[in-house]
Amino acid sequence: MKKEILFVLLKDFADWEGAYIAPNLNLGVEPGSESKYIVKTVSVRKEPVVSIGGFKVLPDYGIHDIPADYAGIVLIGGMSWFTPEAETIVPLVKEAIEKKRLVAGICNASVFLGRHGFLNHVNHTSNGLDYLKQFAGVNYTGENLYMDELAVRAGNIVT
Repeated sequence: MKKEILFVLLKDFADWEGAYIAPNLNLGVEPGSESKYIVKTVSVRKEPVVSIGGFKVLPDYGIHDIPADYAGIVLIGGMSWFTPEAETIVPLVKEAIEKKRLVAGICNASVFLGRHGFLNHVNHTSNGLDYLKQFAGVNYTGENLYMDELAVRAGNIVT
């Protein structure tokens, strides 16, 4: 049975970001390899979410009906990670980190992780250190662990 990786989508999500990752998860990373994962989508409510590019997605799950056995979450970047709506995702991230599941944050979603202190003790990257410090605010104290790389993995956290 394939394990579910949940793509978290908020209003005005960056539709191209998940498009690069999803095929590798659904089909396997190498040609002919067996896939261990299936991508599902989740949002605050189980109502259509519209991307920056105008794609309308009906999430598989709302935030309150996520299965207990998911393998990880990928926070898809976009323009709503600084809104009150995004705050409802914090408990999901805390749970995933506590259960040592994958937590990935792309673009502004990495700033969201910094804003809530999730990057203070792990190597990470984001949209640039100055940008991260400016928009993550005082809860972000992990400046010394910032890496100017396209992607960084620290245990189960990927930025």
